Amino acid sequence: MAFGMKQTRWLYVSLSILSLCLAFTFTPVKASPPVTTPVLSASQPSNGLEQGRNLYQSGRFAEAVTAWQSAAQQYQNQGDRINEALSLSYLSLAQQELNQWEPAQQSIEQSIKTLQTAKPSGDAIIWAQILNTQANLQLRTGKAETAIATWQQAQKYYEQAGDNTGSLGSQINQAQALQSLGFYRRSRQQLEQLTQKMAAMPDSEVKVSGLRSLGLALHAIGDGKSQQVLKQSLATANTIQAKAQLSSILSSLGKNASDLQNPEVALNYFEDAEKAATNPNELLQACLARFKLLVDYDKLEYAIALAPQLQQQLGELQPSHNSLYAAINFAATINKLAKPNQVLPSKDLAQLMAATVKSAQQIQDAPAEAHALYQWAQLYSRNSQFREAKELADKSLNIARQIQADDIIAQSAWQVGKLYKQQGNKTQAISAYTEAVKALKSLRGDLVAVNPDVQFSFKESVEPVYREMVGLLLDEQPSQTELMQARELIESLQVAELDNFFREACLDKAQQIDKVDTTATVIYPIILPDRLATIISQSGKPLRYYVTRKSQAEIEQTLGNLLVAINPVSDSKDREKFTQQIYDWLIRPAEEDGAFKDTKTLVFVLDGKLRNIPMAALYDGKQYLIEKYAVALSPGLQLMAAHSFQQNKINAIVAGISESRSGFAALPAVESEVKKISQSVPSNLLLNQQFTSKALGDRVKSGNADIVHLATHGQFSSRLEDTYLLTWDGQVNVKELSELLKNRSGDSSKAIELLVLSACDTATGDDRAVLGLAGLAVKSGARSTIATLWPVKDKAAEILMTLFYEQLRQPKITKAEALRQAQINLIRQTDFRDPFFWSAFVLVGNWI
Repeated sequence: MAFGMKQTRWLYVSLSILSLCLAFTFTPVKASPPVTTPVLSASQPSNGLEQGRNLYQSGRFAEAVTAWQSAAQQYQNQGDRINEALSLSYLSLAQQELNQWEPAQQSIEQSIKTLQTAKPSGDAIIWAQILNTQANLQLRTGKAETAIATWQQAQKYYEQAGDNTGSLGSQINQAQALQSLGFYRRSRQQLEQLTQKMAAMPDSEVKVSGLRSLGLALHAIGDGKSQQVLKQSLATANTIQAKAQLSSILSSLGKNASDLQNPEVALNYFEDAEKAATNPNELLQACLARFKLLVDYDKLEYAIALAPQLQQQLGELQPSHNSLYAAINFAATINKLAKPNQVLPSKDLAQLMAATVKSAQQIQDAPAEAHALYQWAQLYSRNSQFREAKELADKSLNIARQIQADDIIAQSAWQVGKLYKQQGNKTQAISAYTEAVKALKSLRGDLVAVNPDVQFSFKESVEPVYREMVGLLLDEQPSQTELMQARELIESLQVAELDNFFREACLDKAQQIDKVDTTATVIYPIILPDRLATIISQSGKPLRYYVTRKSQAEIEQTLGNLLVAINPVSDSKDREKFTQQIYDWLIRPAEEDGAFKDTKTLVFVLDGKLRNIPMAALYDGKQYLIEKYAVALSPGLQLMAAHSFQQNKINAIVAGISESRSGFAALPAVESEVKKISQSVPSNLLLNQQFTSKALGDRVKSGNADIVHLATHGQFSSRLEDTYLLTWDGQVNVKELSELLKNRSGDSSKAIELLVLSACDTATGDDRAVLGLAGLAVKSGARSTIATLWPVKDKAAEILMTLFYEQLRQPKITKAEALRQAQINLIRQTDFRDPFFWSAFVLVGNWI
């Protein structure tokens, strides 16, 4: 009996790992799926358990259910309670794959009840494994908190049994469940501790699986170590010849490489994953990932050749959780194309979605049914079959409402809104768009956890919803109510973009700072397809609205021309022409209206490519904007803490790297800059070797600095992984930097007043790179941030920064005004009068 139990333990473990490998890519659950201990190869007795295992392994889940039901009945008749309990646990696992949630719940409850009546009652390892299945079910049915508690129980049993690997798997599961609840930081800390434990483990399938799951979890939270961990998982799998796991690891590496914009590397991984596949589902997933990559990178001739093969594979799979989502993703990838008929005839795709809807109904998978209806409606809409599209979109939306699936409500309500708009029904369109935006807001940080394989990308599925609704509200002559709605939407879009950038909901402040400073005017320029809309907001006054009738392409062309012309080697007449053009769009209409009569500071909430433009350098034909007003940028006023600066209590941490380091050029003037600043204000100075990430963190934590001034290389990008700062000991990712700066026990009253980054750069050619700057500005907890939009000559930076701190010490001066005075000094008193040298410096956040 003891030997038989050992065999069944390995069988259980093997099935759990199979579940992981099969379910990970296409599961709609808002969390990474669970990790469990894998099989260490053991021959199984020829019985219902083995039969079920073979069926499960080949993706035939319905037949596996039948086999395990039979095995459970057989063991019950024999009075073998432990094997009966295990059979019921496997049965629950297969039912979960078929989205049979109620039967799966009944099976696991019966498994636990059976094990409780067993004599002996089953040892710790059996309990641990059955609780693992229960927690898996709890997580997949949206009960993440309960799942964490169950995995904690399972962990105790694993530890009681001396099974360290099982304990480790349970802890990884807990960390992943934490993500589904939005606790990304806690999850990351737990996962990093687990990485260290796994480093000391001998090579085994446990380690392979754990590393792969950890790599995927790190990828989900934007941690750059994910690729390294996945490669370690692959190397370990190859060393011990864990063939059953190779395909899923290779697919994971391919998706990671694709996200890192390495398509050739990704393609090689996907091709290798196809060759390594040990079951039809793995083969399909790798093939589908390759197809999506080819479409995304416009290699249609190869995608066209692959489409019929995928269509055939999809038709051969039994209806299951994975096969449904594979079909949905196939349709979603094709629907993104300008000419989908090139890849697959519309009638074939429509038939596939009709079959997918039918299969989803058959296995009672309501989310999959709603997703399939949405893709089917997309197809009809593309073919101008608007009545049929509307009918399907309504069905999708109704199902999504019934199951309270915000991710599906967002996309289906958006689709319904677009169809109403196409019919000219503005009122109904706005109502549908409002429902879509409400759903997106409720998702917030969960957007990262919503399955990316159902095409829920920010750029394609979130941003357009906000923009299209703003366009609807601002049609013709908008009312004050519509203007307020549009302003709130633009603010919400800024929040959503930053949440998406950090892959978590991190912005919870809600103070309207414009009510604190009545001398400020807030300008919201919004780039729409056919116009540039500008909303002007002043405390206690009605909103003003101005519109410039220009196409988006023409607006963006002018912005691009200005960025080229800002370089000192360009023709100054071109620069004046373009800066004046943008001045005429954004400033002159309101100025001529007398809107800025009592204004001291202009605060811009910038949109799209406008973010890369230095507002201070806009030119009215005689003067730069900075010569007339102080200028600040904001990622949205609701994000800014309303708090004024106490100049008489300035205390700073000043750090810099002047020497060449990590392949970056030397910044000779940095040493002079940081020394002058540290003489100007009471400071802790960290120069070159002293400026490590640990030293900075220690100073922030132990000190009471109001200002943190960092003069070093860095880059802002729209990609989290490419936004960093250079310290002596290497690059510090923006997330790590924000956590270092926030390291004051979360006490907001001790927040840093001002963060200055005087030698950083925005990623060349990255239209959304300033997101990195705005993200750091908000996430660091600093009330204000000063940084540069492009690399500035370090001598100019030294002069400007020294002048800025001298001004900041003046009584009753705002941060924006101190920066303005320093910039005016460069224009009028130095050789650095060209806008290139002074307009790169921008103040983001609280300007007072």
